[in-house]
Amino acid sequence: MVDRNGAPILLVEDSPEDFETTRRAFRRAGLRNPMLHCPTGDDALDFLHHRGRYTQATAPRPGIILLDLNLPGTDGREVLAEIKGEHALADIPVVVLTTSADHRDVEACYQAGANSYVQKPVNLDAFMEAIQRLHDYWFDVVILPNES
Repeated sequence: MVDRNGAPILLVEDSPEDFETTRRAFRRAGLRNPMLHCPTGDDALDFLHHRGRYTQATAPRPGIILLDLNLPGTDGREVLAEIKGEHALADIPVVVLTTSADHRDVEACYQAGANSYVQKPVNLDAFMEAIQRLHDYWFDVVILPNES
């Protein structure tokens, strides 16, 4: 299965293991969209703004961003604020996918414009189930801005 517009998913995640697990979980859920990876917040911002090593051709506009909060350099909170503060990027859905369940993080992310906040389960089976639900909601149920 492919989402309705085939747009790539951008996963901003510093852990190679979490990236690979997330990629496998989405594949298991049936999603065939390209999954792009930025290991730092600075790299993600360069990708989104087509700066540095990223050009329009190498950095397609993602259909959704999965964003870890605890990143080296520019952290996920700052990345979220910049994405949602820029008119050209603000309509890209951002799902915070992080280990933190701190209510202050949850509240701050929603106030900054996060579209969803998901705590990463530590158990592999629970993580796979969470990704399946994320897939079902964002790629089967919701209507995204560029689809209307």
